[in-house]
Order: sequence, then C-alpha cells, then structure tokens
Amino acid sequence: MPERLLPLLTDHPRTGDALGQSLGVNRVTVNTLARRLIDSGVPVQVTRSGYALPAGTPAPQLTVRGGTLGQAMRYHGTVTSTQDELRAWADHPQQPAPHGAVMVAERQTAGRGRRGRSWDTTHGTLVFSVLLTRSPRGGPLTLADLPLMPLAAGVAVQRAAGVGGLKWPNDLLAPNGRKLAGILLEADLRGEEARRVVLGIGINVTAAPQDAAHLAALRAPGTPHPTRAALLGTLLGELERWLAAPAPDILNAWRAANVTLGRPVLIHTHAGPLEGVAADLDAQGSLIVHTAQGPRTVSAGDVQLIGSLGPEAPPPAADVPEGGSGPAP
Repeated sequence: MPERLLPLLTDHPRTGDALGQSLGVNRVTVNTLARRLIDSGVPVQVTRSGYALPAGTPAPQLTVRGGTLGQAMRYHGTVTSTQDELRAWADHPQQPAPHGAVMVAERQTAGRGRRGRSWDTTHGTLVFSVLLTRSPRGGPLTLADLPLMPLAAGVAVQRAAGVGGLKWPNDLLAPNGRKLAGILLEADLRGEEARRVVLGIGINVTAAPQDAAHLAALRAPGTPHPTRAALLGTLLGELERWLAAPAPDILNAWRAANVTLGRPVLIHTHAGPLEGVAADLDAQGSLIVHTAQGPRTVSAGDVQLIGSLGPEAPPPAADVPEGGSGPAP
C-alpha cells in the first residue's frame, strides 16, 4: 500500500486530502502511508503544506530521461542491493523487467562490490543498477560484448560527472586520488552465451564516506550543486551512447580520461600481485603492463596506483568496491 503513495509524491507538497482523493483513502491513512515510506528509507518531507520528496530525489517522477535506458524504472528506500532487486524484477514470472530497466535505492543493507567486497551507501549517494538483455549495438547479448562494457560505463560516468579521471578498469577518482564513483558489472551466463548483464553504479554526489570525494565539493564556488535526479537522467543518456559506441571510440575516450596509463601500478590478480608500469589497453580493454620480466596483459584485477595524483595519495582500499560498483569508500 505505501508503494501506491510513492508515485504521487513530487518535489511540491500535496495535501493529505488531495493525495487521499487520488488513492481513495482519508488523510489519516495518507499520513500512515507516508510514515511507512519514511520508515523504509524514502525521504518523505511532511510539513503543514503537505507531503513531498526533496528536490532532486532520483525517483521516476522527478528524473528526466530519454532513450531506452530507464524507461522502466523503480525507486525504493532500503533494499539489500540494487543488483539483487533488479535481478529479482527481471525474473518476475508475470511482469519481468525489460531491457534497460533501472533500479534506484536510497540505501543498501547488503550491497557488494567486486570480489565480494561490501558496498556501503550514504546520504547524498546516487546508487542504481541497469538491466541489459541485448547487445547495445542490437541483436542478442554475446560474450564478446562484455569486456568493453565496464570501460564504456566508466566513460559515461566521467562524462556525466564532468570531473575526475578513470582508474582501470572502472573507478572514477577525484584530482586528489580519492574515489568519486565505481561500477560493478555482473553477467549471468548460459553456456557460451550471455543471458543478461546487471550493471551497478554508485556516485558520491553531495556527500561521501571518510577518505572519499563527492561531486559537490569539486564544483566551482557559486556553481549549483548537482542533484541526484539530474545526474541520473544525464548518466542514463551517456550510458546509452557509450555502451553502443564502436570499440575504438570507447578505448580512445577512456584513454583520454584516464589516470592509469603511464603510471607505476600494483595489480592484485587471481594469480597473485603484479607490479610494473601501465602502458596501454589492448583491443578488448585489457591492461598492458610493462614489468621487469616483460609485457603482461591483465584482463581482471584490482589496481593500486603508486604515487600521488595530486595533493594526497590515493587512500588504501576500504570495505567498498575497488574497481567495482558503488560509491567511493
């Protein structure tokens, strides 16, 4: 029942009587429903003027979006993780989520990043997941589509944010090396085919945990703070563009925005640590590293940049996704 009230709330207060008329209930019931939404983590504002959502809340009714991504969209207060919620929606027997569906939440209780790390969220974070069931360039989703998706998503995040540099494979860092955003791509495979991809993204917009950065702090004085709803709409458009871009365009755009190439790196791989200088990307988006033993190609791993990007060195990894989804730690 509280979910019936949520789509009626905008950033302009509506009275309990008006909302009750739309729902076919009295204003006391509206107040009860609003309190339940608040208890679930939705930031409903209750004033003498009525009920509203804060301006910039990334709910469907407050997010301007075009194209395919996000046309089907759900917004919740607290979930275990947007990845799991979107996957459950996609598996619904009667009304499964379509290609391009988006799940947004205020808070996750069991969010995860790459390699099993936890994914924490705070107030002021934009956290969402996107369902991809067909190739961004048309046709069935294939294994060949997967390697460049994290890099394309990284480019989209950097373009939408307008600041920061990309650390391979898919983190967005502030000029001082602190993490602004991260990405997690989870593919459900069926034999040699890719059944679907669930792409999770988290961006620190107006607040960040300790040792992280947020976009509002990087804006010039007097510049309006970004809202999560506006950023979500912009980012969905950038994702649609870059996921469908030709591979050379994705690779060149990533190179132009990166803070990885040409730097000494320590990479934690499944085969053990690897140290060298990040030299370039190959055609599949893997990282070419020049080591003391010669060139090595790394397709997956957690990269630690050696040395400082700016006034401060990048912080050590915390219990958030390193190179994975979610906001900065």
